[in-house]
Amino acid sequence: MTSGTQPRRVLYWIMCAAPPAQDWEQPARQLQEDGWDLHAIPTEAAASWLDLDSLAQVTGHAVRTRPRLPHETDELPPADAVLVAPATFNTLNQWAAGINDTLPLGLLNELLGLQVPIIVAMYCKPALAAHPAYRPNITRLRQAGATILEGERSITVRDPGFSWTAVRSAVAAVLRQRPDP
Repeated sequence: MTSGTQPRRVLYWIMCAAPPAQDWEQPARQLQEDGWDLHAIPTEAAASWLDLDSLAQVTGHAVRTRPRLPHETDELPPADAVLVAPATFNTLNQWAAGINDTLPLGLLNELLGLQVPIIVAMYCKPALAAHPAYRPNITRLRQAGATILEGERSITVRDPGFSWTAVRSAVAAVLRQRPDP
């Protein structure tokens, strides 16, 4: 619980395989301080980079890496918001095309349709951002309601590590704009 008796809001954190994914602990703790109940959902590639036990310990929840089987109970509570960080060229383009073959993509497609706020912190090489599919897909997802952070408004490289300041601010803005649960 946050201050008083107000329930914590649920944030699905979809993590893609890019270097900032390995710098997850400080932003996770900051988002929790901001009142979010984090549920980590790494892509398959990102999961292979991470210590999933440590991630589960910090978030307090099992880390989901695959869709549930039909006989399994859904352990994820309904999301109040989604953070995709770091978001990669691959995930962005698959999502914009409506590809639904992984748990993270399935959640993104469904929650976009349900108009759950989605904040996307891109981490993409300039050469990939110059690809002709990239900009139209950014525009498509923005028009569908996603908040997409790029460049200095996203995860930035700092010495040492990465700065998540802009991402934290964007997620905090969602918390301020949404009515209390």
